[in-house]
Amino acid sequence: MTSRFQKIAPVLFGAFGGATAYYFYIRKKETSTVLNSWTTNFKPSKCAKWDPNWDHRDPSAIVKPLKKDSDPTEDNKYNEKLEKATPKAIRHLILIRHGQYNQSGDLDSKHYLTEVGRKQAGFTGERLKSLGINWDKIYKSTMLRAQETGSIISESLPKIPVESCSLLEEGAPIPPEPPIGHWKPEYYFFQDGARIEAAFRKFFHRASPDQAKDSYTLIVCHANVIRYFVCRALQFPPEGWLRISLNHASITWITILPSGRVLIRGLGDSAHIPPEYVTCR
Repeated sequence: MTSRFQKIAPVLFGAFGGATAYYFYIRKKETSTVLNSWTTNFKPSKCAKWDPNWDHRDPSAIVKPLKKDSDPTEDNKYNEKLEKATPKAIRHLILIRHGQYNQSGDLDSKHYLTEVGRKQAGFTGERLKSLGINWDKIYKSTMLRAQETGSIISESLPKIPVESCSLLEEGAPIPPEPPIGHWKPEYYFFQDGARIEAAFRKFFHRASPDQAKDSYTLIVCHANVIRYFVCRALQFPPEGWLRISLNHASITWITILPSGRVLIRGLGDSAHIPPEYVTCR
């Protein structure tokens, strides 16, 4: 019996020692592993993954795909086309909310800038001028308060071409989440949402391959429109637009890289406006 035990003892103790070592190795690995912060408190949204072809202008989406049985010569031509279709420049979109305006009356003609609103627009114009940027163009919503704000800004940037765009008018882009405190008929969102989305598709995209240098475009419009643009550009749920607050004549800066990545450089910046002239509603 003793002789038999002596034969199997090394095997038993070896197995036991190996299991013990493996156990402590696993425990050490578990305690030393650094987890992503979100794993400790909530599950990430299904929409958290970035869509690189959000603007449908990714080079691989523009160039006709290769056939399965393509030869090396066709591969080279395909790669050349991809390179030719790849943007090189950066697009900067600077979104300006209009200044404070008279809110009495239902007609747009009654919604002119207040004296405070005119001063706010003037401060913003001077701020944009001080940046020393070669602006490409100014787009303005066709609503009166945006038209007046854009005109005052143009006094500081007199040589910049100006164009009006009705797609940029204020509206209700999409039912917000959480819901607003007062009821709103669905047709508001059904009607305005398509137009505001069309404005997003018009202005938000990566540069075209033939754009030689970085561009800087000013867009003077409205709070709801800007908030929706920000959510869409960053691929955040657009229903969250009402969670963002923007002061009058504030500056929101969005950059679109050649790869299609989108950066926000400033959101609702109004630090250039003296405190006594800062308003939101």
